[in-house]
Amino acid sequence: MTSSPAAAPRHPARLRLPGAVAIGLGSMIGAGAFTALGIAASVTGGSAPLLFTALALAVLTAACNALSTAQLATVHPDSGGTYVYGRRQLSAWAGFLAGWGFVTGKTASVAAMAMTVGLYVFPDNPGPARAAAVGAVLVLTAVALAGATRTAQVTVALLVPVVAVLGLTIASGLIGSPVTGSADEATGLAEASPASVLTAAGLLFFAFAGYARVATMGEEVERPRRTVPRAVLIALTVVVLLYVLLAAALLRILGPAGLAVSPAPVRAALEASLGAGWGLAALVAAALACAGAMLNLLAGISRTAMAMARQADLPRPLTRTSDRTGVPWVGQVAVAVAVCLLVLTTDVLTVVGFSSFGVLVYYAVANLAALTLGPVPGSGREHARRPLRVLRAVNVLGVVLCAALAFMLPPLSVLAMLGLFLVGVGGRAYVLAGRSH
Repeated sequence: MTSSPAAAPRHPARLRLPGAVAIGLGSMIGAGAFTALGIAASVTGGSAPLLFTALALAVLTAACNALSTAQLATVHPDSGGTYVYGRRQLSAWAGFLAGWGFVTGKTASVAAMAMTVGLYVFPDNPGPARAAAVGAVLVLTAVALAGATRTAQVTVALLVPVVAVLGLTIASGLIGSPVTGSADEATGLAEASPASVLTAAGLLFFAFAGYARVATMGEEVERPRRTVPRAVLIALTVVVLLYVLLAAALLRILGPAGLAVSPAPVRAALEASLGAGWGLAALVAAALACAGAMLNLLAGISRTAMAMARQADLPRPLTRTSDRTGVPWVGQVAVAVAVCLLVLTTDVLTVVGFSSFGVLVYYAVANLAALTLGPVPGSGREHARRPLRVLRAVNVLGVVLCAALAFMLPPLSVLAMLGLFLVGVGGRAYVLAGRSH
């Protein structure tokens, strides 16, 4: 067990490239694959060109953030992700803002996914649905406590049926005959506008935001300076291809307006193209996708919390790790308790409303931190860490896109997360003032 930030031992490095890629894929191929495209289509008024424009903006934002994360991971191969990057490259306050946005926003995301799992199991019974959600959190926390290797193994097991169902959907949409009948049934859709494209891009971005999860577990990865950047870029490339093909398939089966009005577009597409019985496969796959994303989020949040606790930005007991697995078990349990409280006391709309804003702040700090990278002293063969001009342009573009998408989210979501940031900043300022006296 660790007792202080200075004494914090490094975790046993057990996660290789395939496992790191699996964690990135499991974090991205979550509930978003089954819902985000339909929501974005609704926001863009059922317009296929605007939907693909929003998707392209989301991909561009994710690509900028991924390149910045890859640059930073080669320099700082430690657990904590952008909290560590921001603190070391910018300032303690910048690191805190990134870490606070990640921990609070992603804790709410886990709660939303847990509720989704419960609603899939008990769609018309809120009480048992909440109980199932809590049960899912407890089971997945137990898996996460078993270590990074076990997390990767379970992620692969969950990914296989999910990817199979998505692959079937893509095949039925792109190879089979287009299905008609739902394209003209949309009513009451939002009016398309440039602002709606940005809002839709902000919603779609989170289908790609999980690639940095492996960066939060840097100390548990073999040769992290090499493995983490490769895993980030491989996972993002695979998921971008998957989502582009899935969007094309759903549009071909349901039509733009049909996609816009469907709360479960993958289920609707499979039922329309293959028959009503295939809806159950989509529901099971959606539940498994949520479980996979939850598992990797639980692991990532606890690592970021541990990194913050090492610097006394969160309570120091969160630094305690298991001697056997290297898992920050206090942080893992604390995150599970927080998620369960949210599941039992709130609803899905409440917990997801401010999550998007927090994570975009997190990635904005990553891009700013990457801008400050310079040459590395020492070690016979020096890495040229100062980015080329093209990489600096990517970093700047990433900051601009993160800011634009964050402030184009629904106003209530923005205000709620700004309030939570004020709470975090005020709390840290109060603690720092107390130490100075």
